[in-house]
Amino acid sequence: MSELGTPFHLLFAFVLMLGVLVTVHEFGHFLVAKLCGVRVLKFSIGFGPPIGVGRFRLAWRRGGTDYVIAWIPLGGFVKMLGENPGEEESPEAEADRPHSLSAQSVWKKLSIVFAGPAMNLLLPVVVLVGTLWVGVDRPAAVIGSVEPGSPAAAAGLRPGDRILALDDQRVDWWDEIDRKIRRSPGRSLRLELERGGRRFERELRVASRQGLDLFQKQSEIGWAGLQHNRQKATLGVVSLNVPAARAGLRSGDRVLAVGGRPVEDWPAFAAAYSAVRSGSVSLRIARTQAGSERERTLEVPALGSLQALGVIPAVVLISEVNPGSPAERAGLRSGDLIVAVDGEPVGSFFTFQETVRASGGRPLAIQYARAGETRVVSIAAEKTQLGEEGVTPEVFLIGIRPSDSMLPGTFDLDRVRNPFVAVPRATVMTVDLTRMFLEGLRRIVSGEISRRSIGGPIEIARQSQLALQAGWESFLQLMILISINLGILNLLPIPILDGGQALLFLVEGVKRQPLSLRTREVVQQLGLLLLVALMGLAFWNDFSRNWSSFVEWVKGL
Repeated sequence: MSELGTPFHLLFAFVLMLGVLVTVHEFGHFLVAKLCGVRVLKFSIGFGPPIGVGRFRLAWRRGGTDYVIAWIPLGGFVKMLGENPGEEESPEAEADRPHSLSAQSVWKKLSIVFAGPAMNLLLPVVVLVGTLWVGVDRPAAVIGSVEPGSPAAAAGLRPGDRILALDDQRVDWWDEIDRKIRRSPGRSLRLELERGGRRFERELRVASRQGLDLFQKQSEIGWAGLQHNRQKATLGVVSLNVPAARAGLRSGDRVLAVGGRPVEDWPAFAAAYSAVRSGSVSLRIARTQAGSERERTLEVPALGSLQALGVIPAVVLISEVNPGSPAERAGLRSGDLIVAVDGEPVGSFFTFQETVRASGGRPLAIQYARAGETRVVSIAAEKTQLGEEGVTPEVFLIGIRPSDSMLPGTFDLDRVRNPFVAVPRATVMTVDLTRMFLEGLRRIVSGEISRRSIGGPIEIARQSQLALQAGWESFLQLMILISINLGILNLLPIPILDGGQALLFLVEGVKRQPLSLRTREVVQQLGLLLLVALMGLAFWNDFSRNWSSFVEWVKGL
């Protein structure tokens, strides 16, 4: 199967996505036009003749409006009396002139024009309210892991602590915590937490460091060393001269049980090991050899702490090195354990990854352990295309693939059935997504983001198909984003779009007379040329990034 998917699945996903969004948009125009007393001649879902066989047709007439469900399900349209210049010249139209669009006041015209984009911006609120009613699993505000030596560790935070409030503002979900910390470099945050049923407070001093913003651009971010995911009990053994190495442990061993008691993550392993104060303790481990995982049991001395045993969490254990990458040229290989970057200990793969990506290509002093020996190499990350050109940004990478060292954190069901709570929440979420889209649009216009990221119908169809394959939740999330996209873009002052129509109506309102037919035609033609240019750019991006897949897809037709 090609990357574009089978023709049927691609077409179905595209029709479903575009059909819903355009129909909702046109329904906004239709509804407000009716409320303003404008005669709607036709409201069609789809294009072409009505669906039907023989005398049966999905078409009916009511209140002077023809309602049609047509064969070509690529959206729909609304036709209003007086919408096109010259319509009022017919005797029938002249008699009905008070109900034509051109006869309405400026505020009514603007209301009708803006109703379409408004419906596209309202749709996400409706979808999100419905999603909250059904309920979705979301990462809870429970700490999964704390990086050693981090501000969170200095503040005494532990895995399993539930964060109740940040600076006296209640938090329920991990994304609220992550967003607050990243936006607070160099600040102190007051945390209210719960541990074992007991509530307490801590002050967290957020560090400032170079990281990446939402659009993968380098910026100053806040860092505290907190992660929602839990650290697996995967061992890192840096030296051969430690009790762990002498007992037969080595980097990459995953602890399954301590003294016969199963453990799943690093805190559980640390607690179970520290509970044995003398003698020895048996560790059941899983070790990967020749591509398969085998279990064995080793006896290790009970020294009271993992630090005394000589093991650390294997947060960046290399499982694969990309050929020709900076990492391969520097001599890194599978099985190496990265322990520090520029002298700073590596506490999680996420922190290591962001450090590399935010490096801008400058040389990094990477310390790693191999066969009990610690070495330091200088590696300059190189820009690498993740995913498809123009769809995903280029990022700085050194070319390694780590072993999987994390477990999912705590999830809670996010369900809100009180509309007085759900609607404001959905509205705030929609506003945040709209702000994100506007910021992305600003960066495209300014050149900070490549114009190759602009996608057209092919990209929408492909993303819709991928989202539908992932499940209805992913499909609805994509629908929300595209609906906001459609609503904002229709507000642009391009004459053929709603924003351009609104601009013409405002000019007519200021002049207190309609624009001449010639002026409207010229303006519409200019708007059409600009829109065609934008669509041409989008189509070119689609074809250039998907050409090989498109050829295979056409063969499948």
